[in-house]
Amino acid sequence: MVSVKPIVLVGCWEKGYALDIHTISSQYIGDNEYGHPQYKTKYTELGELVLKLKYRNDKSAIYPIEEAMRYFLKNTWKILEEIHYIIPTPPSNTDREFQPVIEIATLLSKNMSIPLCTDSLIKKKATKELKDIVNPETRKEILKDAFSIDTKLVVGKNILLVDDLFRSGATLQTITEVLYNEGKAKKVYVITATKTRSNR
Repeated sequence: MVSVKPIVLVGCWEKGYALDIHTISSQYIGDNEYGHPQYKTKYTELGELVLKLKYRNDKSAIYPIEEAMRYFLKNTWKILEEIHYIIPTPPSNTDREFQPVIEIATLLSKNMSIPLCTDSLIKKKATKELKDIVNPETRKEILKDAFSIDTKLVVGKNILLVDDLFRSGATLQTITEVLYNEGKAKKVYVITATKTRSNR
């Protein structure tokens, strides 16, 4: 079992956790031949798994990530009986054939016998990745009107939002607001595998 060090995620949701920090340290070691800065980065165990899954398409990482999430939800957080639906955070890159978060959420749904709801939350417009955007107002503008919800599926329900990596939380904030304001969800919970050391 992968070791976890849960971190409370603050947002407009009922409650949220990241299972661990993403990186332990990152040391600048110079620029490459193209003038781009290079870093020697040390990852947590979960951070290494997210890296393999998200950026190296190593699908074997799905299983220990999902197992850690499931164990935490069942034995530490203990909210399984409250959850009506699991919703994966929609991907920024919809053209990608393999979608890590959807894969994690699908396995989580199967192993916990909680319905997966991938059709209720609809991404209405393409959005660029937010990892290089520092300004929170710019992030908010990019995400404005990006999502809509099928109200009849989530009204009065408790939702577990699943993501792999928490940075600023802007996307999860926007989705949670849509689930509450448009979808009339009762409670929204958030779980992510890891969290960056800063909120940028």
